[in-house]
Amino acid sequence: MNKEKNTADKITNLSEKAPVSSPFFQEKLVSKVNALTFNTRANSLSNPQNKNFNNEKGLTLSYKLVVDELVKISGVDSLYELYTKISSLINQNIESAFIAVGLFKDKSNCINLKLKDKYGNFYSTKVFLKDIDNPIIQAFNNHEVIFKDDVSFLNLAYFKNNAVAILPLLSAGNRCIGVMIIEDKCARQNITLYNLIANIAALYTDNFDLQEKSEGYVNTDSLTLLYNHRGFQEILSNEISRAEINKQKLSIVMMDVCNITKINRELGHAKGDEVIKLVAEKVRQNMREGDIAGRYGGDEIAIILPNTSIEQAKYVAEYLTYSLSCCFIDDVGPVKVSVGIATYPDCSEDKEKLLILAEQAMYISQAKGYKDGMSAIISSADFNFWDDVALKSYAEVLGKRHSQLGINFEEELISKFNADHNLSGARISEIATSLAGAIDAKDPYTKGHSTSVSKFSEALARAINLPEEEVERIKLGALLHDVGKIGIPENVLKKEGPLSDEEWAIMKQHPTIGTEKVLMPNPSLRDLIPIVKYHHERIDGKGYPEGLSNGDIPLAAKIVAIADTYHALISDRPYRRGMNIEKAISILEEGAGTQWDEDLVRTFIQIAPSLGV
Repeated sequence: MNKEKNTADKITNLSEKAPVSSPFFQEKLVSKVNALTFNTRANSLSNPQNKNFNNEKGLTLSYKLVVDELVKISGVDSLYELYTKISSLINQNIESAFIAVGLFKDKSNCINLKLKDKYGNFYSTKVFLKDIDNPIIQAFNNHEVIFKDDVSFLNLAYFKNNAVAILPLLSAGNRCIGVMIIEDKCARQNITLYNLIANIAALYTDNFDLQEKSEGYVNTDSLTLLYNHRGFQEILSNEISRAEINKQKLSIVMMDVCNITKINRELGHAKGDEVIKLVAEKVRQNMREGDIAGRYGGDEIAIILPNTSIEQAKYVAEYLTYSLSCCFIDDVGPVKVSVGIATYPDCSEDKEKLLILAEQAMYISQAKGYKDGMSAIISSADFNFWDDVALKSYAEVLGKRHSQLGINFEEELISKFNADHNLSGARISEIATSLAGAIDAKDPYTKGHSTSVSKFSEALARAINLPEEEVERIKLGALLHDVGKIGIPENVLKKEGPLSDEEWAIMKQHPTIGTEKVLMPNPSLRDLIPIVKYHHERIDGKGYPEGLSNGDIPLAAKIVAIADTYHALISDRPYRRGMNIEKAISILEEGAGTQWDEDLVRTFIQIAPSLGV
């Protein structure tokens, strides 16, 4: 009796070893296995004839041996491994000619049956639910075991006069999820054993199915039923790795629903959701087999096109946009999207950069609008980096996505900036504006800071009647005054509380970094060095980086220092709200003659109320 008790306890322990990932799955599996164990144990103890199971050749399989093997099965982590071990258990101990497992597929309304014989050969067939005379369907529909003395219903020439037991696989909720077929001429005598195996198999199959669905929900966008941002990123990483291994191209198509903000504002978010759902549905219906789509942002849908060149990606995008243009939504009209494309490895081999380039191309598409009612489909290989629209789009993407980036795109912008030493004055100004926008994008609380400091500096320079050429130099220098922050870690830039001494020492390096990394390499920018390098010096000599005092600080740097401080005072920060103009002016007055030039502060106070924010 003790031996049988220990055996039954082993089945109970199956629940403790089940490959489950959440308390819900564990609780469900434990309760079902415990119920199974109780029934099987009671049956075994009250019916001595069930302690051993016989096959046609008179071989004996003990109940204890089956339980020992089932305990080993509990460690599996896939359905394939589960049924492979069950097949091995039966074939090795019963010498069954074959075992088959069929799982129900609701989309095709059939049971996909896979059969494995004792030699390891596999056979597959489908049995449709409409075939009500087939014993497989009868076992499935009626939740009952069916014995057959031949297997002609399998339509396999290899097996004919074999006796089988067809067992329904019943989940914890008594829902039939498929069937198991075991070849054994003594199947009726061994049915207790087979019921136990089938029930354990059903439990694990149901558990794996629940886990798969749960994981799918984690990576699925609830509105569009496409992959969400997280799921899309994971798949893209895998697909890029595969493309690298196979030496193939891979394209990303990024689509942005046009006017969605206006639609949400004027017609309500329900109408906006309707538009996004329609776009997702059309993408799902019309993309090619093997392509993967995800909701990349609020109104952006991205598609991964494996083994696809730029030209092929454009063709796919054209077809998708044409399909969307044929769709009309009440109060909205035809659905329009902006489309950008980036291709691995032509445009980049880095995943994050590839996404940024696709998004930049999408913004350029948005700027170019439509021709003959169709979206302008732009690839990142199609445009000049220094094109006005391209620069604006680049800064816009950086500002929108910077917190998600794992790669420093400002570095590339600076590299391109310094590559051309013959830029005209107007072009330098345009590029500097984009560069400043990219730097400001690193911190949402300083958005627009460089542009505002440039505006305030220009106003002060004009107020003291400097020559126009000098005003333009100060305006440009102020625009780039914080460019050295590209070399400052974001955890220092974005720290909400006071900086430690070590962090402050790092922050104080940005004037020198801006000078050496950005300005020195480009002859067209070297006359801006005094402004960028010395705008944090103080009249009393307590500033940085060199501790210059009043007479040694260039006038242009003194101007930018006041403009920089004033804008910082009136702007919101993580740790405080922006000050009003009166408070900011009073702080400038207190520091006049020690921190800032007294005469310049006096002039700036006079013009400050007219400057705005």
